[in-house]
Amino acid sequence: MTRLILAAALLAATLAPAAAELLAPSKDRLFALPATIETSDDGARIVVDYKEMRDINGRDEIPERRAHATYVDLSVRRAQRDVTVQTPAGNIPHIAVGKPEGARFIVAYLHGQGGNRGQGADDFTFGGNFNRIKNLAAQNGGLYLSPDFADFGATGAGQVAALLKTYANASPQASVFVACGSAGGAICWQLAQDADLAPRLGGLLLLGSHWDENFLKSPAFRARVPVYLGHGSRDRVFPVERQEAFFRAIRSASGYPARFVRFESGSHGTPIRMTDWREIINWMSERR
Repeated sequence: MTRLILAAALLAATLAPAAAELLAPSKDRLFALPATIETSDDGARIVVDYKEMRDINGRDEIPERRAHATYVDLSVRRAQRDVTVQTPAGNIPHIAVGKPEGARFIVAYLHGQGGNRGQGADDFTFGGNFNRIKNLAAQNGGLYLSPDFADFGATGAGQVAALLKTYANASPQASVFVACGSAGGAICWQLAQDADLAPRLGGLLLLGSHWDENFLKSPAFRARVPVYLGHGSRDRVFPVERQEAFFRAIRSASGYPARFVRFESGSHGTPIRMTDWREIINWMSERR
């Protein structure tokens, strides 16, 4: 009898489905990274083969303005709202896609200098990559946010923190993933210092952005919030060598969960176009 019970238990374990990924597949072949040129740091740093003629001209109907239709799914617009939420930091306009309450996860994109909430919700720019994250959120029971904010200092960071906490309170089981493009990274690093928000962070994604040594002393760092750094090798705003050095400073802390993707020959905006949202967010969710 004991042997029968043991055999039944082993069979059940064998047949049990593996834990579901946070984000299910969606246009994975189209949005997969180009070929890997080099790997280092135990696989945490990779260099990929970015080519403008293939990855912009071959992907866009109108280069840098309109992706080919195969890269987008406009049905997600049914789940999209342009709204304003009242928070302790004031009224914050933003675009929300997906479930405003009871979401499985929350992803926010914070624009850089000269941007606005519309940038992170544009279906056709950046090769359709924002359309993809919108669809990934809507299809997987999540919430995607693209907010306006006053500046990249304390006021703007306070507004974003208040917005994220408002939605996090409405989805108590959701981890919050924050992606910051270019100068928006200043807000990512300030959010990392928020002791109340840090435990809810599922990961920080810095897309063609900058570094902040103070992160190494932050509540988010102590909580081992995963960090992804995507950077073009020809970025003239933030030198790739400085960001790579910062990555290694993070990694030196007992194998901290950090990844660096260098887009060889890519420019400042390349990581926003080329980062594989599904792969990075799933990697982060497995480490929280």
